Amino acid sequence: MLLAQLGRFKITGTLGHSAMGIVYQAHDPLIERTVAIRTVSCTGLSRAEAEAIEQRFHREAKSAGRLDHPNIVSIHDVGRSDDLAYIAIEFLSGQSLRDILDSGLVLPPERIAEIAAQIADGLAFAHANNVVHRDLKPANIMVLDNDVVKIADFGVAPLPSSAHTVADMDFASPHYMSPEQVTGQKADGRSDIFALGAVLYEMLTGRPPFTGDDRNAIFDQVLNKAPTLPSVHNPDRPQGFDRIVARAMAKHPDQRYQNADGMATDLRNYRHIAELPQIIQNSDSTPPPVATTPAEAAVPLKAVTAPGGYARALRYGAPLIVAAVLAGWLLQRLEAPLALSTAPAPSSTAAETPRVELTDPTEAAPPAPQVAESSADVAGPNAAPPAPAPAPAPDAVPAAPATTPLVAAKGRIRLAITPWGEVYVDGKKAGVSPPLTEIRLPAGKHRIEIRNTTFAPRRQNVDLAPNASIRIKHKFE
Repeated sequence: MLLAQLGRFKITGTLGHSAMGIVYQAHDPLIERTVAIRTVSCTGLSRAEAEAIEQRFHREAKSAGRLDHPNIVSIHDVGRSDDLAYIAIEFLSGQSLRDILDSGLVLPPERIAEIAAQIADGLAFAHANNVVHRDLKPANIMVLDNDVVKIADFGVAPLPSSAHTVADMDFASPHYMSPEQVTGQKADGRSDIFALGAVLYEMLTGRPPFTGDDRNAIFDQVLNKAPTLPSVHNPDRPQGFDRIVARAMAKHPDQRYQNADGMATDLRNYRHIAELPQIIQNSDSTPPPVATTPAEAAVPLKAVTAPGGYARALRYGAPLIVAAVLAGWLLQRLEAPLALSTAPAPSSTAAETPRVELTDPTEAAPPAPQVAESSADVAGPNAAPPAPAPAPAPDAVPAAPATTPLVAAKGRIRLAITPWGEVYVDGKKAGVSPPLTEIRLPAGKHRIEIRNTTFAPRRQNVDLAPNASIRIKHKFE
């Protein structure tokens, strides 16, 4: 049964359900406007629990009510009607970032950067007015139909003069909490920057940076583990994002962006940020948050790298690598005539080994002879090996091939997986979708399996014709 009235607001419809209760559409007769009303039922709660919820709504109204900014949701009223606590906010036409990510939509880099930059703009204004959000997450970010982004739900934000207790952690989301919040220390604007780094990470990779079976497992990762760089999960993502994420999510607040304005600037210039040093990264290594822009140059390299590790590698390793490359080039030049006369003829019977090229570098395959194919291709067991090269006549000098060897025509598997799934082709992992949306395979029969740890796997056999395209759409539920 539809609720008719809440305070002075006339209920006109239901917009959906939040984590705490029902969200209604309503009419405000006082100033003739449409509003959205978030509600929480206090039925069955203890008096202390009901008061805590009501205080949270009042805190949100007082915190966000002080903030008049295009990227922050406006608050109109707060109250309680019988056993229903409510807060009235501006009516927004759009959807939450959580809904966008859960839909499986893969956002382009430009859109990701702009969404994150607008969030940073809103946070910068809030921090300048001594308001810290403390619960930034995709569900609290609204993306409007006109592409404007707004931050909502300042219910955990403390007022400058108010006390704050550890109990407020119960309202926050562990996947996006900063290390200082986990350990019960005072949170400031840099805690919101850490959370924005985690939100940016999820937009880039399709997964949160920290996962676990319970809050304690997630908290352990927040405190002790650096997430794998976004470009490792998706090599197509510009590596400028790696630096921004590494800087924003540094474990110690002093190593992060010191204000959200600096992060917004880097987000809008992500393509011009230098790439990370080509040092092997893994899930247990802390990415070096190295200064990359004038805004970051004021922070010494020594202060933001792991003790000695990356700094020594860059200082001493780079000259050695350059010297080795030059020495190898000179040696090759000197031995070139000898190689032409003594190089053995290529075998006419050896066939190249079929391989699988994985789109996720964390599942790297062993080296194999190179063939002329795209890095996004996946070669299956039915792929025809290239024709062997004919042996040269005795005493003849091997000639360079006139043309690149032809490769058998391939087909495409297009993927639309919700919310996500690990994709396996003929028993080998090809990546995670999203962000993986397409695989190129040799013509022939292939076994496709899509796994999600929460649901039963989806399996499908395909017979792919040359240059054909097959779409696999699946929603785990």
